Amino acid sequence: MTSPRPFKVLGIQQIAIGGPSKQRLQQLWVHMLGLQVTGTFKSERENVDEDICAMGSGPFKVEVDLMQPLDEHKKPAVHATPLNHVGLWIDDLPKAVEWLTAQGVRFAPGGIRKGAAGYDITFLHPKASEEFPIAGEGVLIELVQAPPEVVAAFAKLA
Repeated sequence: MTSPRPFKVLGIQQIAIGGPSKQRLQQLWVHMLGLQVTGTFKSERENVDEDICAMGSGPFKVEVDLMQPLDEHKKPAVHATPLNHVGLWIDDLPKAVEWLTAQGVRFAPGGIRKGAAGYDITFLHPKASEEFPIAGEGVLIELVQAPPEVVAAFAKLA
């Protein structure tokens, strides 16, 4: 029997969409649907050049990352899966990682670190292993430490 979950998933923090060209992604998401570009992020290590966009406001704002690879022949291949990953607000990221690991959830390499938007993040691996039999079943899932104002806003809804 599993122990009680010591954390909460508060809501969707982001979705990340990959393609060979950010300009083509912008045509739909920015120019047609009206999302606002709020920042950019480049990382050689993660092979990504992304525009950080937003929809909604306040604690209910959802980030939409439009990503293209810096080198389409290198990994990670951020453009190979159009819906690259989904990010979830977590009220206590360290507790979540500890508990999920103990339950057999597989995490991607890298541990907890600062993400593109400045929040602490980590990723659940899309594929299970013998040692860690629970994973994203083909979906990369980003867990994002929710800042205090987001935790408070979701607490009011509960």
